[in-house]
Amino acid sequence: MTNYHFGRGRARLAPYLLLLPGFLFYVIIMLGPSVATSVYSFTDASGIKGAAVHWVGLQNYREFLFMGQASLDNYAALVRTLIFCFCVTTIQFTLGLVLALLVNQRLRGVNIFRTIFFMPVILGAVIQGLIWSLFLYPLGGPLASLLGMFGIHSEFLGGQPAEAMAWVIVVQIWANLGTTMMIFIAGLQTIPGELYEVVRIDGANGWQTFKNVTWPLLTSSVNTNLLLNIIGSLQAWQLFLVLLGYRNGTQVLGYLIFAQGFGQTSGSVTSAFRQGYAASASIVLFFLVLIIGLPTQYLLRRREERILG
Repeated sequence: MTNYHFGRGRARLAPYLLLLPGFLFYVIIMLGPSVATSVYSFTDASGIKGAAVHWVGLQNYREFLFMGQASLDNYAALVRTLIFCFCVTTIQFTLGLVLALLVNQRLRGVNIFRTIFFMPVILGAVIQGLIWSLFLYPLGGPLASLLGMFGIHSEFLGGQPAEAMAWVIVVQIWANLGTTMMIFIAGLQTIPGELYEVVRIDGANGWQTFKNVTWPLLTSSVNTNLLLNIIGSLQAWQLFLVLLGYRNGTQVLGYLIFAQGFGQTSGSVTSAFRQGYAASASIVLFFLVLIIGLPTQYLLRRREERILG
């Protein structure tokens, strides 16, 4: 009979008691709000104190997906979300890998550059947005003044929706690039140096070394970064709030949920406090993340098993 490490009798309860605080924390902080959101999505809750809450069934989902111009705007926000996700994930992943390879070299002062590249991560979305709002101010801002020297003028964040979205993509990448870089650095530092010495003796050049040694052994870091980048960009909304506000042609699903749930003003237009409707929109976003994230995770896991065994 296998010995039980926690003894007999009441001692068998020890692991469950140890797990209980963490489980309760998970239920209160994570599971509870998730269940509440699901329930609220079937109501007309406004979030206003004292306002009556009525059960409306699937009405919120029907309105979000199928009713009139609002549903068309929601689908447009969905498309923008997917475009934003693709651009951010592709560029951030690539730049993070390149920077990790550069700052992983044994060179003097390399830690300073690691700190500089990682620093934006710790600032928070509000500070990041305010910094870039000032930097991209079209009337005398630093970038406007620099481009003006070459006769180039731009409205930046105040320009056409496509231009404004492009700048939010730039800020999103800048804000989170440090995390991607550090995950790749952690992966690079787990690769034994002896492997590089062997392939160097065999006459492999830099590209061959990267292709046959570095890239395969970075599989775990690749998987982690891809999933984090995809999920993070699909759920992004804070930088849109700080940089653009509630502007037609620029909303993504995450920001649309915030605007509908908590009331967002743009000029003379104010969205209502519709937390039930926002809850249904958040469930739609949840399934979008699930639909994209699960197959991606499956394919990445299959790739990892094929490469690393």
